[in-house]
Amino acid sequence: MRTSESVWDYPRPPRLERSSDHIVVAHRGVVIADTTGPLRVLETSHPPTYYLPFADVDMTLIEPVEGSTFCEWKGLASYGDIVVGGERLERAAWWYPEPTPGFANIVNYLALYPGQVDSATVEGEVVDAQEGDFYGGWITSWITGPFKGAPGTRGW
Repeated sequence: MRTSESVWDYPRPPRLERSSDHIVVAHRGVVIADTTGPLRVLETSHPPTYYLPFADVDMTLIEPVEGSTFCEWKGLASYGDIVVGGERLERAAWWYPEPTPGFANIVNYLALYPGQVDSATVEGEVVDAQEGDFYGGWITSWITGPFKGAPGTRGW
């Protein structure tokens, strides 16, 4: 059994950490990613965001798109659509080509919104997606909140 983690014990600024969690992401029966070498970003009030090594992602399913966003901690993010069997999940994945020095290890890692795919699992458990259209947190039974992202929580 996993040890419970409260998102209120996570740091701010966020911390990047290695994980050995087994992550599998699938959509329409196609495996997008399968890894035991993800990184996790942990930040106060947010469930973990998993970053998956490019080497363990079927990058033929990721189509880069125009536009970017800026994270005060990680830098400038690039985005991609996930395209499976003709279905396009717009801006469902992102990565940091040139992250800030504190997050340099996420080069060649990709994050995605678990709520946009049919299945995202951690250690075999289907995750719940963090609420809100901006956040990419992965909620499992051992991650406790309350979580930022729901209506009324933006100012937390």
